[in-house]
Amino acid sequence: MNRKNQSIVLGSTLLASCASVPTQSKVFEKPNILLVMVDDMGYSDLGCYGGEIQTPNIDQLAGQGIRFTQMHNSARCCPTRASLLTGHHPQQAGINGMGVNLAMNTATIAEVLKENGYHTGMTGKWHLSQTKPVNKPVEQLRWMAHQVDYGPFSPLENYPCNRGFEEHWGVIWGVVNYFDPFSLVHNEEAIKEVSEDFYMTDFITEKSIDLIDEYGKDEKPFFLYVAHTAPHWPLHALPEDIKKYKDTYKDGWEALRKSRYERMAEMGIIDKDSYPLPENSSGRVWDDVERKDYESACMSVHAAMIDRVDEGVGEIIQKLKETGQYENTIIMVLSDNGASYERGYPPGFDRPGFTRDSTIIEFGSDHPGPETTWNYIGRAWASASNTPFRYWKMESYEGGTATPFIIHWPKGLKGQENTINRGVAHVIDVMPTCLEVSDTDYPEIVNSQKTIALVGKSLMPMLLGETESIHDTLFWEHQRGRAIRTAEWKMSALPGKDWELFRINEDHTEMNDLSAQYPEEVKELSAAWNEWAKKLNIRVR
Repeated sequence: MNRKNQSIVLGSTLLASCASVPTQSKVFEKPNILLVMVDDMGYSDLGCYGGEIQTPNIDQLAGQGIRFTQMHNSARCCPTRASLLTGHHPQQAGINGMGVNLAMNTATIAEVLKENGYHTGMTGKWHLSQTKPVNKPVEQLRWMAHQVDYGPFSPLENYPCNRGFEEHWGVIWGVVNYFDPFSLVHNEEAIKEVSEDFYMTDFITEKSIDLIDEYGKDEKPFFLYVAHTAPHWPLHALPEDIKKYKDTYKDGWEALRKSRYERMAEMGIIDKDSYPLPENSSGRVWDDVERKDYESACMSVHAAMIDRVDEGVGEIIQKLKETGQYENTIIMVLSDNGASYERGYPPGFDRPGFTRDSTIIEFGSDHPGPETTWNYIGRAWASASNTPFRYWKMESYEGGTATPFIIHWPKGLKGQENTINRGVAHVIDVMPTCLEVSDTDYPEIVNSQKTIALVGKSLMPMLLGETESIHDTLFWEHQRGRAIRTAEWKMSALPGKDWELFRINEDHTEMNDLSAQYPEEVKELSAAWNEWAKKLNIRVR
C-alpha cells in the first residue's frame, strides 16, 4: 500500500504528557492495526509463553516481536472488551456488569479511527450490548436453536456496525455453538443459516482475510479487530484438531502445571525466585480423580480450539504478506481474561439445550467436541492453564487479570525482535497507543455526547525503551472481587473476602500475604481503592 502522504512522527503527540522522558522520533506511514483477541485463553497456553499447545504462527510473531510479562486485562469478557476498545475502566464505559450496553459517551477505537482516515472492520465476538432473554425459558431455548425469530439480538444502536466498524461479521452475544452460532450477524442483518461445515473460528479467519483483501485495494490504512470466541466454552473443536492432543493431558493438571512452569523459566518469561509456583488453586488432586479420561479429553479440546485459532492467525499473516501490508501492520495478540473456572451450567439464557433439528445437547459428555455436546474445563485445568498464577477468570488476582500480550510491527519496532518487556501495562493502554501511532486526537464529542478523559496511556514509551513504567497505580473491580497495584505492592481480594497484600515484584504469584505485617500499607492502599471506587460509583459491600 502506498501511503507516502500519510507519514507521521512518533514521539511528538501523546508523549507530550511524558515531557521528562526523552523521545525517539520515527517517521513512517500510518500503520495498519490488527488486534487479535482470544477468549478465555490461559496465561501459559501459547507455546511462546511455555505452553505445549502448537501455536507456531503466534510464536513466530513473538519471536519477531515483543512479549509482555505484566500486561493486564479486566478479568472477564465484557469488562476487558470495553477497556480494550475505549481506554477506560469498564465501569466508566458503562460495563458495570455482564450483558449491558457500552456507554455512548465512550468512543471506541473504531469510532475514532474511522473519522481519521482508517478503514474499520471487526470479525467475531462483540458482547458489549444488552443481552436479554425472552420472557419464556422454552422460547429462549428455541431462539438459540434458530427455531423462532425474536428480532434483533440487542439494541441495534450498540451493534459494532453502529459503534464505528464499517463491517462486522460475528456474534452479538457472548456464548456460541461453534457449529451453528446464535446471534450471528453481518452488520445489522442476522445470518440465519450456515453451511454444514461451518466452524466459528474458521468463519472469523475467513472474514478477516476477506476484509484484508478488500483493504488492499486502496491507500487507506485499516484497523481490524479479530475477536475470537475460542477457547471459551462450550468445548467445541474439529476432530482433526482434537486428535493432535488425544494423549497430551493424561498425566493430569499437576504435571502440566509443573512442566509449563519449567519451560517458562527456561524461556525467561519468569524467574523462579519472584515467581514461586503455588499449588493448583482448585484443591483437586489428579490421583483422586475417577473420570481421568473425561478430564483429559476436556483439556484436549481446549487445546484443539487454540490450535485452530493459531492456524487462522497464520492464514491472516500470509494474506498480509500477499497484499504487501505485513511490514507496516501492528499486530497485537492477547486474551480477555485467564482460563475459565466455570463448569456445570445447565441449559438456559445463553446455553442452548438442543440443536436446530431438535437433537438434545449432552451436557458433561464423555466425548467433548461435537455440536451435540457441551463441556467446560473447570477449575483444576484453568489453574494449570494460568500457570504460574493463582485463580482464574473473574478474579482480580493475577490468574484472572494477567494476559499474554504480543506486539509485532516490523517497520516500527526494528531491533526489538524476540524481546521480553517486563513493564506493567493494561488493556486500557491499547486505545491511546492506537491514537499515537495513527497521529490521531481523542475526540471531545462522540455520538452527540461529550466524552470523558482517557485513563489509559500509550505503550509507545515502553516499546521504545524510554520508560519502564507508564502507570503509578492500577485498579480492578469485578463482581466484588478487587485489586490495586502500585510499583511495589499489589493488594487483592476475592469477592466478599478481606484484602491480601503482596510485595508484587518479589512475589508475582501472590503467595505470601503480608497484610498482618504491614497494616498501614493496607490502610493506605484500601483508602486509595475506595476513593477510586467512589468516583466510579462502585459499591462492593
